[in-house]
Amino acid sequence: MEITHASPSSPNLADAVHSMATKTRPVKIIPLQHPSTASSSSSSSSYPGALFSRWTSKLQSMTWVHWIELFLPCYRWIRTYKWREYLQVDLIAGITVGIMLVPQAMSYAKLAGLEAIYGLYSSFVPLFVYAIFGSSRQLAVGPVALVSLLVSNVLGEIADSSDELYTELAILLAFMVGILECLMGLLRLGWLLRFISHSVISGFTTASAIVIALSQAKYFLGYDIVKSSKIVPLIKSIIAGADGFLWQPFVLGSIILAILLIMKHLGKSRKYLRFLRAGGPLTAVVIGTTFVKIFNPSSISLVGDIPQGLPGFSIPKNFGYIASLIPTALVITGVAILESVGIAKALAAKNGYELDSNQELFGLGVANVMGSFFSAYPTTGSFSRSAVNHESGAKTGLSGVCALAAIVISAVMGLVDYQEAIFLWRVDKKDFLLWTITCTMTLFLGIEIGVLVGVGVSLAFVIHESANPHIAVLGRLPGTTVYRNVQQYPEAYTYNGIVIVRIDAPVYFANISYIKDRLREYEVDVDRSTSRGPEVERVYFVILEMSPITYIDSSAVQALKDLHQEYKLRDIQIAISNPNREVLLTLSRSNVIELIGKEWYFVRVHDAVQVCLQHVQGLKDTSKTSDPLPDVEPSLFQRLLKQRGEDESIANLESGNRQSATTEDTDPQLEPLLSRKS
Repeated sequence: MEITHASPSSPNLADAVHSMATKTRPVKIIPLQHPSTASSSSSSSSYPGALFSRWTSKLQSMTWVHWIELFLPCYRWIRTYKWREYLQVDLIAGITVGIMLVPQAMSYAKLAGLEAIYGLYSSFVPLFVYAIFGSSRQLAVGPVALVSLLVSNVLGEIADSSDELYTELAILLAFMVGILECLMGLLRLGWLLRFISHSVISGFTTASAIVIALSQAKYFLGYDIVKSSKIVPLIKSIIAGADGFLWQPFVLGSIILAILLIMKHLGKSRKYLRFLRAGGPLTAVVIGTTFVKIFNPSSISLVGDIPQGLPGFSIPKNFGYIASLIPTALVITGVAILESVGIAKALAAKNGYELDSNQELFGLGVANVMGSFFSAYPTTGSFSRSAVNHESGAKTGLSGVCALAAIVISAVMGLVDYQEAIFLWRVDKKDFLLWTITCTMTLFLGIEIGVLVGVGVSLAFVIHESANPHIAVLGRLPGTTVYRNVQQYPEAYTYNGIVIVRIDAPVYFANISYIKDRLREYEVDVDRSTSRGPEVERVYFVILEMSPITYIDSSAVQALKDLHQEYKLRDIQIAISNPNREVLLTLSRSNVIELIGKEWYFVRVHDAVQVCLQHVQGLKDTSKTSDPLPDVEPSLFQRLLKQRGEDESIANLESGNRQSATTEDTDPQLEPLLSRKS
């Protein structure tokens, strides 16, 4: 540790402390390593070369196993597959999810406005392709309710669901969504998902679940209702068509819905009955089919015959509609990614392996592109089927290789996340507001607008938080050299004439004005109730604790220069504490280090305070000695006592004591700001 002396930073301060230059007590300072301008510029210019060098060295170090795993992620679990341990549980999980998938896929296809067979097509090829290219080992890929509703809402405005064009556009959407997901995966854009708040997802899924359930009411009530993604037209249509109510489908649907909900509850609440959760949809189909076969009621609509055989290969058609489908493809891509990656990450954490978000995007994209060649509409990972797959003990991707309306409603009822709303209200009112806005906009203005408004408001919150970062005034915890937020630790005290400020965010063009305004406030509005040290009338030093600042841009640098000039006119000195390497390089390249002065950059707040405190003490001593004194020469003994008393007063100031210590407790070489134990 190096011994240095506090050095003046401006002419006024220099004049103030000149009189005590010969008696300043030495303080211990950890030297801050300053980068030279040459080294910083060379470092900046060589950064792209260093990045390219790391990339090429990484490629050279990859073995043939790494290359296979890069293009075929399934190889990661294939080469470590434990046949005796995993095969049985994977087969059981696969059969369980398959039983659940068949009726669900048919239901979701009807929800999308397609024939039931297209739900089965969408459950076959995408699931198989994802098992090869996806990174999750428990995710069950196939048709889902939210995506099906989006397909229905958009394509219903372009063509009638009975037209061949409607089906072709649904398949084209799968192709477009797959291409978008592949591009996001290849360009490693998985980080974009971080900007969508969990409150937005919860609010959106809750509103969508309500809309989906209402859209299926026509099968319960026995009369047609309008197709819409908004709650008001649906409710109006349900009320307006009440004269056409039929009791037969209502009774049958209600009974099957009750069976589904009871089986789902028992399967979730009791582990030994968990097979009931997966068997619920199949049970509903069997009961409904048996009832209709025996009684053949004319008031209950039937799905009809299901074509046999596998889907044939064909290229998607009607590419002329791509421009009009791009907004929908973007929305479906966002919803599909959120639903899939969210559950995939949770399952990966529970099963002890890492999930690559970018590989997940690519796997979903390839599954949708290949599915579009075999008559599939957009698919993604399913919450409910993935949960069943996990609960059934699936270890690897091998596991993925009138009653219909009740299945859809029972499935989406689990998406009504009222518990999340209660949790957000209790924990964070801002997130609850975001949940409420997203849910309300989705219910009343439609799914597309609901998603866009939710994401927009979420980003607005992010921008607001970034533009108005948290700034704390720091004080010293008694008996330590630790400085913390004085609002969080009321026992922490500050020093007269010194303000210590910590900025808890990157500093850039959007928040620098707010930061400057707050610094001016701290200069004027100083809480003197907990202050210690010399009694001075104003602030002479502003110490900026920069350890939380990870980045500073050119606008912030210029603002820092302007702030330095403002402070200089008012005889206030800026001191910088603990900037990280990148911030220090930016300050060096912009000559801010030389402008403020290298002697005002410190490793610790502790170092900055003790230097500033000596300057403040010098200012106070200078003001005292400015009064005329009698021209009497003190004796040698008096001079020695005075010198010893000054050393003691400085040590006591730094330790936070207002009273003088005894000569036994005072040692000028002690670590400053720490009082010596007796």
